[in-house]
Order: sequence, then C-alpha cells, then structure tokens
Amino acid sequence: MGYGMSRMEEEYSEHEDQNNGGSNSQVNNEFLNTHNDIFHMTQIRSGPSESLRKSIGTSKDVISTTRLLSGREINSSGNGKFSSVDRAFLLGRYLPVDGPEILDRMDSRAYVSQFSADGSLFVAGFQGSHIRIYDVDKGWKVHRDIHARSLRWTISDASLSPDQQFLVYSSLAPIIHIVNVGTAAKQSYANITDIHDGLDFSQHEDVRYTFGIFSVKFSSDGRELVAGSNDDSIYVYDLVANKLTLRLPAHHSDVNTVAFADETGHLIYSGSDDNLCKVWDRRCLSTEEPAGVLTGHLHGITHIDSRGDGRCFISNGKDQAIKMWDIRKMTSNADSYEDRTSNWDYRYSRYPQQYKQLKHPHDQSIATYRGHSVLRTLIRCYFSPAYSTGQKYIYTGSYDSSVCIYDVVSGSQVAKLKGYHQLAIRDCSWHPFDPMLVSSSWDGRVAKWSRSSCQQEETTDLD
Repeated sequence: MGYGMSRMEEEYSEHEDQNNGGSNSQVNNEFLNTHNDIFHMTQIRSGPSESLRKSIGTSKDVISTTRLLSGREINSSGNGKFSSVDRAFLLGRYLPVDGPEILDRMDSRAYVSQFSADGSLFVAGFQGSHIRIYDVDKGWKVHRDIHARSLRWTISDASLSPDQQFLVYSSLAPIIHIVNVGTAAKQSYANITDIHDGLDFSQHEDVRYTFGIFSVKFSSDGRELVAGSNDDSIYVYDLVANKLTLRLPAHHSDVNTVAFADETGHLIYSGSDDNLCKVWDRRCLSTEEPAGVLTGHLHGITHIDSRGDGRCFISNGKDQAIKMWDIRKMTSNADSYEDRTSNWDYRYSRYPQQYKQLKHPHDQSIATYRGHSVLRTLIRCYFSPAYSTGQKYIYTGSYDSSVCIYDVVSGSQVAKLKGYHQLAIRDCSWHPFDPMLVSSSWDGRVAKWSRSSCQQEETTDLD
C-alpha cells in the first residue's frame, strides 16, 4: 500500500545511514560490465564534445572552466557559443549542494514539490490541505495559495499543465481536482474564489467501489491526464471531452506511479506494489495486455521517471534501490519468482540487513543505484535536467532526511544533501536550467540547495 499509517515518526526513529556503508563500491563493481548504449549516449550528451577537446588540445576528462571559456572565445563550436553538450559538461560539474536556504515552513508534512517546465514556478503540496505555488523569479513569493477540496489523508500528487494555466491535484479519493492557476488572485478557496472542478474517475462501468489516486500526470499537450490508483488500475481522462476514456486493470496491487514515456503520449509506464514495471502502448490495447513487463525489484515500486526518449526510465523501489530500464529488454510476461521477503512491511521497520544481498533471479534492469532509504512513504526519484547536466545524474529523496545524487554512468553517489531536514524527504526537484535543487520534507520545510563546483572544477590549467 502506498501510504503510511498514522503512527508518529517517533515510534520509528532509526534512520538508515548505515545503508551507505560499502554501497558505492558494490555499485561500481556492478557497473564495470555495463555496455548498454544508454550509458554511451549519456556520456556523449554530458560532454565535453570532441571539437572542444581538439580546440583546447586535451584528451583529459578534467578540463578547467578557464579552458572551457577559452574554447568558447575561439569559437570552437563554430557558432560563437557553447554547444548543448559543452554547456551540459560545464553546468553539470556544478552540483546544488550549498545551503540550504529555507523557503517556507508549514505545520504539516510536505508530500509534493516540483518546478514547472520553464523553472519560473514551483509547486509544493502539504498534508494539511495546502498547495502553494511560488514565483521563483520574484524572490519565491507565494504566487498562489490553494486550499484543497475534499482531501483524504494528504495531497498524494499534483501536476501543472504545460502552459502553466491549470493545476491538478489528487488524494486518496477517486476525484482529481483541477484549478485555474493562471488568474491574478493569490488566495484560492474552493467554490469561493475559484471553482475546483472535480474530475470523477469512478464513473466507469467496471468500477464498483471507491479508491484513491496516488499519481497523476498531464500529457505533453495538456489535453489528457494519466493516473494510477489503489484499485490496481491506470486511468486516462480526456480534458477536452471532459470524460474518462480509459481504465486498465493494470496490476495485481496498488499502482503507485505512472508516467508518459515521451511527448507522443502513446506509451505509458506504470509501477506497482506487485513489484513490476509495465509498459503500455495505447495504440494496441484491445486485449488490455501490456506491451511488456520489466522485473527486477524485490518490493513495490514507489515512483517512475521517464528519460523522455520512449526507451529508458528509472524506478524507485521499496527494496531500497533505484533501477534503470531499457524497454527493449522487456518481456511479454513476468517470470515466476518465489518472494522470500513478503513478510516485511516498509511502513513499520527498516529494511532487513539480510535482504540487501538478495537479487531477483530474472532482473531485467540495466543498472541499480543504492545508498538512500525508501520507507513509510512513496519516495520519488528523477533524472537530472537535460539542459544543464545532459541527464548525467539521478537524484532521489530519502527517508533518512537527505537527498542522494548518483552518477548515471558510474553508479557512484556523488553527493548527499543532509544535515538540515529532520524527517523524510518524499519529493525534491532540480531546476530545469540552474544548479538549484529544492527539497520538501515531512518536517514541513521547503528548502533550496544552490550551486557549488565539483572538486575537479577547481583544477585550473592555464597552459
């Protein structure tokens, strides 16, 4: 199940800092034999370009900022500015690890935090019925303070439309609310200052009881919503026609996370407490069967983030691991596997030490990243931004009050943001263009971590 019970944190105060012990060397050993072209493309996109290497006369990986700027001055890219690859190489060495700076503090747990696609707005959703939208470019002033309607348990997810005019939010109820956030009003009260239209996902002939929604996302054109629920299903809602157009009985347990694979909207990824990731092709759903299944997690999936290329995605799991997937490796059915860890419940105790050595015998993932902890709540993970890093990092919240950043290619943990938050960090978001990361925690705090240079950036070479 995707949500924690009402037990207070003090009843379970053991954090999993010991998870880090030895994890990096183990992951690096696993990555020695990784040859998937996704890793090769990541290296290419995160630079430096071959033309830059030639222009400054070096083949070394360590290139100082001085030399990078010199290469730009002599127009090594041929267009008078950094190429996208060289820009990602330069900005990607600046990690948002300084700080943090407190942005806001509420008296309830923060469950959702996300930058808009252009980085001008930031959305934070809290258990106490509040969703706040901040204007990043105006000193993080509260742009909109939304008082959620008909909330059950918490804000489970929220998503801004691509044009940033509308916001949808979900809770453990079958109704997703949509709010017009493009108006000038700062305060937003349901049916008082705004109409919070309720989109009823239970109006389907196959639905016979109430359920809750864990995950909701806009399509890239803003015309549809995809949602995952605890009735084991995926839903698609057509906002233009204002009706539910698809319900898939997708899994054998809660569907904790869904995501569109790319801008076309044809492919949908889903992750469930049945430990499986599935790929759905909407062009061929006559049999309601997935296009493919990916096995490898030993426990439920808490979050999925797509690389945006229709091929690769990552998933966070209750087995304390992020896995990367290439859908070209998917199979038509899940391989049978006798679960030896089914008696453990992530809501009540830390992950047993003996389970950390277990590996799924039919693991189809192409890489595994460890060092964070996934307990009590649906911890989220993401690729770092394409513009500023070439998606060379993966980052995730953690139950031990930290944010972990991993190198995609090596698997090593390159940074851990800790020492400020006091409770679990369920969600976090990296600014799409600037070296800035915002974490939101169950301690009610929203904090900003800013830019800092990696160690190799300090290496200057003026020859």
